[in-house]
Amino acid sequence: MSNTNLKVAVIGGGPGGYAAAFLGTDLGLEVTLIDREKNPGGVCLYRGCIPSKALLHVAAVITEARHAASFGVEYGEPKIDVAKLREFKEGVVAKLTGGLGIMSKQRKVTYIQGEASFVNSTTLKVKKTAGGSEQPSEVTLQFDKIIIATGSSPARPGPLAASGANILDSTGALDLKDVPKNFLVIGGGYIGLELGSVYATLGSNVEVVEMTPGLLPGADRDLIPPLQKRLEKLFGKIMLNTAVTALKDEIANVKVTFKLPDGTVEEKTYDKVLVSVGRKPNSKVPGLENTGVKVNERGFIAVNKQLQTDDPAVYAIGDVAGDPMLAHKASHEGRTAMEHIAGHKVEFAPYAIPAVVFTDPEIAWAGLTQTEAEAKGIEVEIVKFPWAASGRAVTLDRTEGLTKLLIDQKSERVLGGAIVGPGAGDMISEIVLAIEMSATAYDLEHTIHPHPTLSETVMEAAEIFYGTSTDLYRPKRNK
Repeated sequence: MSNTNLKVAVIGGGPGGYAAAFLGTDLGLEVTLIDREKNPGGVCLYRGCIPSKALLHVAAVITEARHAASFGVEYGEPKIDVAKLREFKEGVVAKLTGGLGIMSKQRKVTYIQGEASFVNSTTLKVKKTAGGSEQPSEVTLQFDKIIIATGSSPARPGPLAASGANILDSTGALDLKDVPKNFLVIGGGYIGLELGSVYATLGSNVEVVEMTPGLLPGADRDLIPPLQKRLEKLFGKIMLNTAVTALKDEIANVKVTFKLPDGTVEEKTYDKVLVSVGRKPNSKVPGLENTGVKVNERGFIAVNKQLQTDDPAVYAIGDVAGDPMLAHKASHEGRTAMEHIAGHKVEFAPYAIPAVVFTDPEIAWAGLTQTEAEAKGIEVEIVKFPWAASGRAVTLDRTEGLTKLLIDQKSERVLGGAIVGPGAGDMISEIVLAIEMSATAYDLEHTIHPHPTLSETVMEAAEIFYGTSTDLYRPKRNK
């Protein structure tokens, strides 16, 4: 059964929101997309994934230029033009968001630049922030269904809520107004390590403080040593098991108070401080109390597998609907919600959602992790292919990498995987597909991969499971 001619509103124009809106019109629905920005894109395109990756690419180019000397190629020390670098980053953002604006019109999505609030489950009051003086500044609109895709914002808990021109969140750090001499990153998660890598490459003395025992809590632990070894050379200092108990912006710099692992207290000053300790869902949508939507104790909007809330007229997708807070997860949730609204029999139930950290080296993982397998008592065989045995990795002088598979001992199905090394974010998709398709190690082993490539390491990891790896000896397993 198909529900056509329904009027649907999507609040939030990020990767989840615009993906939902675009599919909605493709399915014959009448869709209105509401967002504060001039064009769709959301935090990801304007202040997150895209601008950070543009800067990380620049950092990679600088790193390659410096490393080329070991191959016998001398470039000299790169000169950094911060204004031009910022212009490049802003140009990337403008091109992509502008393209989404054009696509909205092509798909006949009604786009309103403004802020929405709920009057009730099917009625929105929209305060327009642009559109011309001939249009009313505020309109009340009626819909059949509404999708909340309001995303998330940087978390600033406890003493980290301190404000000041020199205390930045990820948005402020991406503005790249200057390159501070001394830069502290609070939080050893993916945002902190990515932006810390950018600033360190541009010339800052970067120090990272993380309150847990290791960088990137939640990531497969086998991925961390190669990354940490490289970051220890790039950063001035990495402080683990250390908490920040106070921040004070003193105009010229920031005074930071640390609680060290032994319990002692230390004070240091930095030119700039980046607070990157996670994100919080934007679930405080104005007027939400006028609906039947429920918000849980963590601030996420409760949804079912169709992304429908406790109020049947309202759906929620993306960061606001629960972990993991990833753009690609939001996009697929948006499509699922819109398909359900259109009357399709669907549910959001992926076997694997990949996670990628775009540091150097990149790290990526998907599906079951070794920590989860041990905690749940799942019997898996873990196979690892070190990139020191990869011809392609040797030609790149990047042999620190590793490809890892978690394979069910009885069925031989691929249940999880992880990669550390250049291009890991692109390579993880093969493992995601294997998990989704219930592929076995045999399937990966007998899929012909091009040589010489880094993707061969996935095939070789599967070969290790059977003890038949061409480039690494391991005795055959006993079935």
